[in-house]
Amino acid sequence: METRNWKTIEGFDFKEILFEEYNGIAKITINRPRYRNAFTPRTTWEMSQAFAWCREAQRISVVILTGAGDKAFCSGGDMHVKGRGGYVGEDGVPRLNVLDVQKQIRSLPKPVIAMVNGYAIGGGHVLHLMCDLTIASDNAIFGQTGPKVGSFDAGFGASYLARIVGQKKAREIWFLCSQYSAIEAERMGMVNKVVPFDELEDTCVEWAETMMERSPLALRMIKAGLNAELDGQAGIQELAGDATMLYYMLDEAQEGGKAFLEKRKPDFSKYPKLP
Repeated sequence: METRNWKTIEGFDFKEILFEEYNGIAKITINRPRYRNAFTPRTTWEMSQAFAWCREAQRISVVILTGAGDKAFCSGGDMHVKGRGGYVGEDGVPRLNVLDVQKQIRSLPKPVIAMVNGYAIGGGHVLHLMCDLTIASDNAIFGQTGPKVGSFDAGFGASYLARIVGQKKAREIWFLCSQYSAIEAERMGMVNKVVPFDELEDTCVEWAETMMERSPLALRMIKAGLNAELDGQAGIQELAGDATMLYYMLDEAQEGGKAFLEKRKPDFSKYPKLP
């Protein structure tokens, strides 16, 4: 395993995640190994802050999401803080703010890799699904627990899972709450690649560096396009927003704005009308 100088991203007072970067790659690590990296409302709030920063940061091209230690990626919501209405934070308010993180990963205009280093169970299983790519160590375990512990995810955790593994298999995963090895998950299409644990980070960084050699705008547009069908109007809005951004880069769009400021009629006749 290659030794890398991951540097802490400054400006945050995170208690339950680690937030680091290396050569244009950001790494968000759920740092609750004592609880198999189960998340609390604070964990997901911190993750949300980190993903928001990654969206804005020009120097970041790819994001890796993982868990601390060698036992778990994320084992879902921490049952110790689960109450009526959601997971209860330090302010006593129950929340399901992990759903916000799911949407952030989905709409982030940069690739997100799940580096699954152990258990990806329950809400942790949904988090890895939301990432664009999943690379798992050979000790990784996947599965759902919701119906066993009084919970479920009928959103992306069900609909997107069914798109990946099919309706019958998705129902099996949810109804039986069985656990699956990394190899089984790879066969289902939930995992892109399985590697030995000591090669996991190297492989994730290699994939990230390969994507960084590709056109970032092309990757952004294809991610939005792949999401659009399943995400309905929200997905179409994302794709349309990206198209608007592209349009604003054209001289044709600039002509309209300049004409308005110069108090004249715009001349769009010089721009091509391609078939």
